[in-house]
Amino acid sequence: MIVNVAEIKKFLESLPYPKHCIHCEGTDENAENPVHHPSYEVTPSCNLKCIFCYSRVAQLKGTAPKPGYYGSLNPKAITISQYGEPFVVGTARVVEIIRKLRERFGEVRIDIQTNGTLLEPEILGSEADIVMISLDAGSRESYAEITGKDFFERVVKNIEKMSEQTYTVVRTVFMPGINDEELERIAEIASQSDELFLQPLSIYRENTELLKRLDVERAESLSDYLQTAYRLSEIASVRIPGCLLLNMRWFLREFEIGELMLVKRDAFGSVPMMQRRWQFIIE
Repeated sequence: MIVNVAEIKKFLESLPYPKHCIHCEGTDENAENPVHHPSYEVTPSCNLKCIFCYSRVAQLKGTAPKPGYYGSLNPKAITISQYGEPFVVGTARVVEIIRKLRERFGEVRIDIQTNGTLLEPEILGSEADIVMISLDAGSRESYAEITGKDFFERVVKNIEKMSEQTYTVVRTVFMPGINDEELERIAEIASQSDELFLQPLSIYRENTELLKRLDVERAESLSDYLQTAYRLSEIASVRIPGCLLLNMRWFLREFEIGELMLVKRDAFGSVPMMQRRWQFIIE
């Protein structure tokens, strides 16, 4: 479906920032060198082998962060975790970390990023303010191809359970040629949650299985990405990264929407690494 560019412009102008991006410097027009809000890294390990994973590349390159706290000591929001799967250490341990962070920082927002396979909703409850669960396939078969494991039904169930307890986001990566035919099904699953966060893909050459199947030209096309986001917004509460949304709105102050739709982003990364300083906060 080709969407009228005027509709895309209205979509961008009215689209709210993701809740996770609120308090991030990437949505602050006055920030000169914006950085993501702080994170607490639990472990670089993960129980999945996703074909697009940057965390796995960081481990291969020796740049994965060690466990601990990274960033400002005056946070408004903290992410658990940007690398690895936090629930590898068990849900009870993650709850303990959340409580210690609140003891240290007070009324700080706690966001968790997880693949949802090891999550125990009955233990986590509403301890976190935002739970972001990754789901990049709309079927059991495709899920196994993308992640290397057979956990599709478990993740879908955990999305449902967490959506009943706290603000829940389904996070999916736009991978043309791999999962674009299943995005509507993912959006249907996400419709029971608070947001569907559509993430543009970062490509690392070490992820060879990804490159065998990926349509790189479409992955780098803002037009394909924005048309997809618009289409899915008819099914679920779609959001796109706040820093990307801010920059596109800046662009539209000087140029026409048709010119934005011609832009190609450079999706290739080099070495993923933490940009903030490690600090000892809790044991």
